Amino acid sequence: MFFDKAGEHNTEATLKLALKKAEEKGIKNIVVASCEGDTAFKLLSLAENRFNIVCVTHHTGFREPGVNEMSEETRQKLIAQGVKVLTTTHLLAGVDRAIRNQFGGVYPAEIIAQTLRIFGQGIKVAVEIAVMALDAGLIPFGQEIISIGGTSSGADAAIVIQPAHSNHFFATEVKEIICMPRNKKQV
Repeated sequence: MFFDKAGEHNTEATLKLALKKAEEKGIKNIVVASCEGDTAFKLLSLAENRFNIVCVTHHTGFREPGVNEMSEETRQKLIAQGVKVLTTTHLLAGVDRAIRNQFGGVYPAEIIAQTLRIFGQGIKVAVEIAVMALDAGLIPFGQEIISIGGTSSGADAAIVIQPAHSNHFFATEVKEIICMPRNKKQV
């Protein structure tokens, strides 16, 4: 499925397409990007407790030093409903971004991120969070999962992916693109 434009207006369709593909393929693990919890709650309501759902948030300090965008109340509500919530350093940012911010230049992780953005921000996010969830031990190694990302907020991309651990990142395989926007810039 190709959406005409990137953005959160594609969220419900993206989640439904991702769940349909998970059912078709017998996939039980779904990773979703959700900074404040809205997309995770929408997925949870549609999934009806049929899947292991991992919600990956922005790291603490992403927008403002020392501040986590997801409230503790939201985190606890998701956890109480069986969602695993992961807040950690982003795979394709971290120290490379700190070096760029301090000294300028472009570094390997940022080159990888920019290359993935050729397919759109949501696809880049979906690849990144799948590896992060695997590294955290929240999804099983060696299995295909569904991973859902978006452009800015909401969801507009979903993939079937078999992630590898970050120390073997290039063994990661995107098996299928379920949906993504044709026009990558959010309007």
